[in-house]
Amino acid sequence: MGIMFAIFALISWGIGDFLIQRTTRKFGDWIALLYITAFASIVLLPFVYKDLTRIFTFNSGLLLLLLHSVVLIFAALFDFEALRIGKLSVMEPIYALEVPVTAALATFVIKERLSNIQTVLVISLMIGIFLVATKSFNFLKHVTVERGVFYAVTATIAMGGVNFLFGVSARVTNPMTVNWFTSLFLAVVCLIYLLMNSKMSLVAEDFKKSKKLVLSVSFFDNFAWVAYAYSILFIPIAISVALSESYIALAALLGLIFNKEKLKSHQFAGMVLTIVSAVVLAVITDK
Repeated sequence: MGIMFAIFALISWGIGDFLIQRTTRKFGDWIALLYITAFASIVLLPFVYKDLTRIFTFNSGLLLLLLHSVVLIFAALFDFEALRIGKLSVMEPIYALEVPVTAALATFVIKERLSNIQTVLVISLMIGIFLVATKSFNFLKHVTVERGVFYAVTATIAMGGVNFLFGVSARVTNPMTVNWFTSLFLAVVCLIYLLMNSKMSLVAEDFKKSKKLVLSVSFFDNFAWVAYAYSILFIPIAISVALSESYIALAALLGLIFNKEKLKSHQFAGMVLTIVSAVVLAVITDK
């Protein structure tokens, strides 16, 4: 069961990021984020309402969830903007930076240390990210960076914090409640932003015109988080993380195949190096 849920998460995250790119390019970042989070807020409520009292019973739990939500909305907006303006095949390998960022937080906060092989893999990951993010070296005199790289790197650093906070928050409540609470928080923030900018009328109009796209991206992105949450209940986190991290390769391949994106040889080599390093690092980090 655990392997099955992890594979579901892998496929759903890969397809989800591919659809997020199309959604953000069509509706913009805020409306796309509202669709996804509102969907989760409604669909997940029947599964978590009995546990909601636990959020307010433990003050530390509520504070953790609020902190998690604030960091997540920051990460999500940068993530969506990166996918909107950048190549999927370039942005996805950069997201592998979540692994060393999460490992670094664990090192400084709970005093975990990297082994020699982990250090080598982190360096390998950084090299891969640099290669895939760099469009042209121009004989090292002028480096041209791919569009969206700044947003992707910023989002990924923030997502490293999200991953760390998710683990801590889930111990106080549970994974499903964390997903629901953060989705509701983000949905409310998106609603306030859209109301203040007089864009709420676009939400209904865009939904009517592209109902299939909206429901598809909302389903796959949220199902990925739910599947991942359940996978770690049945199998070791190492196996679940290793499998789910592989969504990077799937999303990048979707960008190459369906968006007809073109990479130079050093970028393709960097993509492969990044994906392999991230998956291996995820496995050995959680052992």
